[in-house]
Amino acid sequence: MFSRFFKLEWKKYFRSSYWQKGIALKIIMGFFALYMMASFLALGVGSFFIIRKTMPESDPLQVVNSYLLFAIVGDLIFRYLMQKMPVMEVKPLLILPIKKNKLVNYVLGKSMFSPFNIFSLFFYIPFAIVLMIENYSVSGAFAWLFSMIFITQCANFLNFIINKNNVAFWTLAVLLIGTIALQYFNIYDVSIHSQALFDAVFANPVLVLIPIGLMVILYNINYKILRQQLYLDDAVKVTVKEANTADLSWANRFGEMAPFVKNEIRLIWRNKRTKTVFLMSFAFVLYGLIFFTNPMYEEKMKGMLIFASLFITGGFVLNYGQFIPAWESAYYKMLMTQNISYRKYLETKWFLMSIMTAALFLLATPYIYYGVDKYLMIAAGALYNIGFNTLVLLYMGSFNRKQIDLNASGFGNTQGTSAKQFIVILPVLVIPIGLFYAFSIPFGFNAGITAIAGFGILGIVTKNYFMNIISKKYIKEKYAAIHAFDQKA
Repeated sequence: MFSRFFKLEWKKYFRSSYWQKGIALKIIMGFFALYMMASFLALGVGSFFIIRKTMPESDPLQVVNSYLLFAIVGDLIFRYLMQKMPVMEVKPLLILPIKKNKLVNYVLGKSMFSPFNIFSLFFYIPFAIVLMIENYSVSGAFAWLFSMIFITQCANFLNFIINKNNVAFWTLAVLLIGTIALQYFNIYDVSIHSQALFDAVFANPVLVLIPIGLMVILYNINYKILRQQLYLDDAVKVTVKEANTADLSWANRFGEMAPFVKNEIRLIWRNKRTKTVFLMSFAFVLYGLIFFTNPMYEEKMKGMLIFASLFITGGFVLNYGQFIPAWESAYYKMLMTQNISYRKYLETKWFLMSIMTAALFLLATPYIYYGVDKYLMIAAGALYNIGFNTLVLLYMGSFNRKQIDLNASGFGNTQGTSAKQFIVILPVLVIPIGLFYAFSIPFGFNAGITAIAGFGILGIVTKNYFMNIISKKYIKEKYAAIHAFDQKA
């Protein structure tokens, strides 16, 4: 029966009208997946020897074990934001003589082969093999490997239980950030508990039964939840929910922009994909930790530090701005029939992106710990994002012609994406790096940073001029956008 379900999904995918669309993007996503697998594989093979070389007094296995709890909590947060239940189209099957337990087991079984679970294996399996080659206990290495596999599956099923719970998400986020802060500032060593836990699994292989048992429990909980919902009347009925209201009267201070500001806030917070973009923007603030802590970039690749500085404050601008106005594609036709000022509509978008960039810059204040020069890079990047990137992304938005499902998951979701999203990366990211090198090589570091900041300030000063051009472009393309957004995928 499972093979029949698989064949049906296979035929549905390749016979659908959207298979031929965006084939180039599918190829790019395929190469990205291969890159991720190759990266995890290289890390799994090489991490043992890198740790042995850089930390000769430490056991590589214990070093890895000391960070596994951080990785597990981080994985849960990432899954919450990105992963969705791989539910097949079960509505047509509910009227057929197929046992519902088989449908539920297929859905849950399919989720076990999600990319979220597969990618991590490219680290765990090679690392376990290296342990055995390096004369570690074979039984201990197998116990460690299988415990990580089953813990990954536990995270998979736990995510489906807590996925709709915002309290669970913020609890995990605070837990991860809090433990990292305790570890980083040497207040409390959390890693010793992680190391002790996984060292115990390696030393006592029988402990692998604990994650196996936990996975079985979580599987059964998911099974009961889905089994109770798998009825035809539940599948076809429309669920009516009372909209959550919030007091947005404070937005009235923005005058004519107030209605647009309120609608933007409601759009972001009430829809899954926009909320994911909003929350992920804060994760981008941590991007600098990858680059600012590595002396290689400081000595040989300062351009990459500029790249990181742009991403620290530009997470919202880059991810939200590139899909304007496609976020409103579902009701764009209705929006264009209203007696509204297109200029105010676009200025609200600019204002929102600018405010978010400023807020992310304030959150990035602790980076001054790495030096005033790094903080100046971030400040210059923030000015560039506000003064230049916002305007470029608004202008490029006039060419957006693809619908976006606001309730769809953000991970692996290429809906609304086209070649334009890749083309816009050139002025958004390459120009500031080019400016930095053009001025820093002959005149020094400060000149490079000043050039980037000056470019951003110039954009802020001339904003009104460019906003007039952008709004005229949107008005000119209005009917083409309405027709495109009205087409069904």
